[in-house]
Amino acid sequence: MPTLVIARDDALVVASVGDEGDSGEWVVKTHLREASPVCLANDPNRPSRLYCGTFGNGVWRSDDAGNSWVWVGQGLPRGRVTAIAVSALEQSPADGVVYVGTDPSAVLVSNDGGEMWEDRPGLDELPSASEWSFPPRPKTHHVRWIECDPHRAGRIYVSIEAGALIRSQDGGRTWEDRTEGGPRDAHRLETHPQAKDRIYAAAGDGYFESRDGGDSWGQWEAGLEDRYVWSLAVDSRDPDTVLISASPGPTFAHDPKGAESRVYRRARGVTWEPVMKGLPPALGMTAPILAVDPVEPGVYYAASNRGVYRSANGGHRWEPLAIPWSEEDVGRRVRSLLVVP
Repeated sequence: MPTLVIARDDALVVASVGDEGDSGEWVVKTHLREASPVCLANDPNRPSRLYCGTFGNGVWRSDDAGNSWVWVGQGLPRGRVTAIAVSALEQSPADGVVYVGTDPSAVLVSNDGGEMWEDRPGLDELPSASEWSFPPRPKTHHVRWIECDPHRAGRIYVSIEAGALIRSQDGGRTWEDRTEGGPRDAHRLETHPQAKDRIYAAAGDGYFESRDGGDSWGQWEAGLEDRYVWSLAVDSRDPDTVLISASPGPTFAHDPKGAESRVYRRARGVTWEPVMKGLPPALGMTAPILAVDPVEPGVYYAASNRGVYRSANGGHRWEPLAIPWSEEDVGRRVRSLLVVP
């Protein structure tokens, strides 16, 4: 069983199955209390090297799969980190390049594991920048997601919440503005090692895909009843099997007091269908954060205010994991989920 790292409003939760006495019970450690963890990533070249971005407390790094964390915010001029990603293609096998997105919208890069950071300017010079605005705080906006292309070094996709999905071909040294027909409010992006130039986007304005590296976009929404799409995960071996979480709108997705959300599945040649068997009821569940096991095909994880669940059959059936989840936790939001093999 892999280690699960869960960023919640109150803390970072690291859960792994213990082996003492072969009990198989989950061992849970809590880190970064009051640090406001928001986003997570691990280095593809070093799976046990993890990064956590926080809203106001910079970047933290773990070199032991989440057992301990050190602050690596030196030289990071903006502490409100909202997105983080690591590319395995641009450095030696020892270290990947770390990309960070912030509020207000900016992208920074580290080539030394987060010790020093270099700004990648130019975002505010894009033609669409004057239209960027985050509805709850309309005077600002932020980088919601950074996705590194696994097939081309230097190509990154950056989602601005809200207003644009932009692209760089050279690691952020230059930028290309949003394309016509693409998502304007992408919450999560995914690529796949077996699907060159394919990009998946879960967005407030629906579900999108590009098959040409972001030059053009289409929406495949047949069967999808909820159009505010929050999270997505693609099977580690099958780029045509996709799970998403979606809600009727943002309040339903994020407010535990009035939550309503569902998980949907789509495979090749099949329209979207709800896959809720074993999950909590839609009413009362915030939009789950979804993730796949990177080494075990067909295995998905879902984390929401109602706890953590696992599917071993491509999302058709879910089982709760015995990770402690209190009544107080039901009132909290889950921000990010990382599966560490």
